[in-house]
Amino acid sequence: MKIKIAIVGYGNLGKGVECAICQNDDMELYGIFSRRDPKTLKTLTGAKAFHIDEILSHKDEIDVLILCGGSATDLPTQTPELAKNFNVIDSFDTHAKIPEHFAAVHASATAGKKVAIISSGWDPGLFSVNRLYAQAVLPEGEDYTFWGKGVSQGHSDAIRRIDGVLDARQYTIPVDAALAAARSGENPTLSTREKHIRECFVVAAEGADLKRIENEIVTMPNYFADYDTTVHFITAEEMAKNHSGIPHGGFVIRCGKTGLNKENTHVIEYSLKLDSNPEFTSSVIVAYARAAYKMQAEGQTGCKTVFDVAPAYLSPKSPEELRKTIL
Repeated sequence: MKIKIAIVGYGNLGKGVECAICQNDDMELYGIFSRRDPKTLKTLTGAKAFHIDEILSHKDEIDVLILCGGSATDLPTQTPELAKNFNVIDSFDTHAKIPEHFAAVHASATAGKKVAIISSGWDPGLFSVNRLYAQAVLPEGEDYTFWGKGVSQGHSDAIRRIDGVLDARQYTIPVDAALAAARSGENPTLSTREKHIRECFVVAAEGADLKRIENEIVTMPNYFADYDTTVHFITAEEMAKNHSGIPHGGFVIRCGKTGLNKENTHVIEYSLKLDSNPEFTSSVIVAYARAAYKMQAEGQTGCKTVFDVAPAYLSPKSPEELRKTIL
C-alpha cells in the first residue's frame, strides 16, 4: 500500500513536491489543495486539484499533508490548524521563531493524535542535523554556517509581501574572507554581518514609493536587519531574463580540537550545491513525509523536528536492507 500524500499550496515548492513524489515508488499523490480556483490550476502531472476550504472532507483519505506555503504568514497559522486533523510536514524557516512555532504545532498535533514534522528542508533541516552531529563529535570547537550564493525562497517571499512589490529575488552571498577564515581551523569570531551579504532585486508597481519599499526591506527583522543589504529595482523583463533560476547551496563547517592539550585540529565540512532550491527542498520534505507516516503508524504523536527523526525513518528500505547496503 502506497503512502497517500497531499500538497497544500502550489508555488515553486508545491511543484517540486509533485515532482519528487514521482521518484518515490512507495508514495502516490492524492491531490493538491490551493486557495486558487481548482478549475484554473494546471498541475504538472495532471494531479487532482481541490480548494483548500474543502480539505477536511478528505482527511480520511490522506496519510500525510505537505504544506508548501511561506514562513512569513502562511505556515504560522496553517500548520497548527491542519495538524489537528492530519499528519503534516512543513519547511518553516524563520529560525528565531521555531520554538514558538513548535509549541503551537505540538499542542494541535498532540490534541489530534497526529504527527507533525516542522522546519524540514536543508536549513533548517539537513544543515541542522549536521551541526548537531559535528557539535556532538567535537565538543571543543566552533560552528560556521554559510548560505549561497543563491536565491532564498523565504526571503524573496517576504519581500513580495511588501505593499507595492510585484516580484522579488533575494540572493544570499557568503563573504569570501569569512569562509576562508572558518576553514582555517583558527576558530575566528564572525558576526552575522561579517559572514553574508544580501542582494535584492525588486520589481515594483508603477508609482510605488521606492524609498519606502527599500527601507521596509533593509529594516525587516529576522530577515534583513542584521545584514548589509543592497536593493536593486529592475523591470519585469530584466527579472525574467536574468533571475528566472532558483539556485542555492551552502556550507556547514565545524572546527574543533582534540587531545589532552587540544593539540590537534579537525575541520568538518558539509556542503550543498543546488541547481534548484525548491526542488531539492521538496525532495527533503518528501523523505520526512515518509518518516511522519512511519512514526504515526508506531503510535507516536505531537510535533517533531529533524532532531527527533531517526535516519532509518527517511528511507523506503527495510532495516535489514540498510544494514546490508549502506552501513
